[in-house]
Amino acid sequence: MFWSQPQIKEDSAGLDAQQCGGCGKVAERTDLKRGLSGRHMQMIAIGGAIGTGLFVASGATVSTAGPGGALVAYTAIGLMVLLLMQSLGEMSAHMPVVGNFQTYAARFISPSFGFAMGWNYWFNWAVTVSADLVASGIVMSYWFPDVPGWMWAAGFLVLLTVLNALSARVYGEAEFWLATIKVVTIIVFLVSGVAMIFGILGNGSPGFANWRIEDAPFHGGFLPIVTIFMIAGFSFQGTELVGVAAAESGNPHRDVPRAIKSVFWRIMFFYIGAIAIIGTLIPFTDPNLLRSSESDIAYSPFTLVFDRLGIAAAAAVMNAVILTSILSAGNSGLYASSRMLHSMALIGQAPRVFCHVTKRGVPLNAMLATAAVSALGFCTALVGEGTAYTWLVSIVGVSGIFMWLGIAACHIRFRRAYLLQGYKLEDLPYRAPFFPFGPILAFGMCLIVLLGQNYEAIFLGQMWEIISAYIGVPLFLGVWLGYHLIKKDRMTPLAELDVRGVTREQIEEDIERTKHYDD
Repeated sequence: MFWSQPQIKEDSAGLDAQQCGGCGKVAERTDLKRGLSGRHMQMIAIGGAIGTGLFVASGATVSTAGPGGALVAYTAIGLMVLLLMQSLGEMSAHMPVVGNFQTYAARFISPSFGFAMGWNYWFNWAVTVSADLVASGIVMSYWFPDVPGWMWAAGFLVLLTVLNALSARVYGEAEFWLATIKVVTIIVFLVSGVAMIFGILGNGSPGFANWRIEDAPFHGGFLPIVTIFMIAGFSFQGTELVGVAAAESGNPHRDVPRAIKSVFWRIMFFYIGAIAIIGTLIPFTDPNLLRSSESDIAYSPFTLVFDRLGIAAAAAVMNAVILTSILSAGNSGLYASSRMLHSMALIGQAPRVFCHVTKRGVPLNAMLATAAVSALGFCTALVGEGTAYTWLVSIVGVSGIFMWLGIAACHIRFRRAYLLQGYKLEDLPYRAPFFPFGPILAFGMCLIVLLGQNYEAIFLGQMWEIISAYIGVPLFLGVWLGYHLIKKDRMTPLAELDVRGVTREQIEEDIERTKHYDD
């Protein structure tokens, strides 16, 4: 059976050299290449948190909860993400294994939980790539309205597959430049916005008058903030990509903590800064904020601000930026899902054909399978008025929250087992500073996001909307329970958990090996 238990041995780098799928011998080639530099890891971390939601949907959040309400919601979620990334950073720097948090879930909680986490995460990103393909066709229709969207989607899927098939370093380089475009755009927006607020640029400044109109800054009170709380929770999904990439980092003990530490500042300066400027320059009562979408980029809050600044063709510029954001998300999604499928194959939880990698260390079989599923997901959006596609998106809507819950739970058990077995905290390459308060608080906040993602439908008794919003919950629990019943596994006692990771000698070897690495 392809999910038989793995056989593991330690290699000279301190990572797990795993025999493929319990087939009794090491596969012809299963090892990934550590080709990602420090700057790649930084941009993967930054790019993972910046999606089209910031450029497009941020206006709707300000309109729904007011500028103050939107800031409170995104600040709270930013804190949650910071705590989760610190937990992930501690485990990733100590144990930079393929599959990352899926491997931790199987090792620190139970194989069945790791099985559910891995397939959940793979399916999440495979469908997300298909959503990006749908969005790319919509964006390209701005310039080429007569060209069918599926043609652009097919072309971009081929492009992303080729980029990922070359090597992890090529993926990292592509993500570096795609993320750079997003970062530069946001920095220009922040600087220009501040200058407009203080009357340095533009034709007159509203000052802070928009924070005092009607019931601003907290429009509608507490419940609209809860609504934005849910939206913000999904906006930050993707920050965990730095953990997935840890196994292919040239020096994960140095680069992962650096990338993790940048999470808080990018949230502060990018999301919170952008929302503050939007809420200050544009009244939350402006109906255009609710009209922004990928199908009409003219109403993106970024476009509205740049247009008021007098930038020619502001809509066209933002359309191009949003296209790069979509391609960045698709690029990362294909990378993350293929690595997760490869990881599960290594420990016997996916078909062993996905163990194989190319000479450049790329899990090509896993990547092609993921691309095929993404293409199939895109096709469902073209038939039957997209009903099947809508259900697919609904299923993966909660998958990222389960992944975050798993990270917090794994960290709690890892740290307790690490100390129980006599290891010293000072030997960890990176320590989460707020343990145990951090992962416990993050776990609780994740539960709030999970349970409240469509509370309005519950209050109104809209059964169809409730089923659509929460369908991912029973599916995840069903996969978890099904594997548990088949394998009859158990939660491993803390004293028996394998918490071995890198040693100081191995860290020094990595430092020496990457001393002249292109950073």
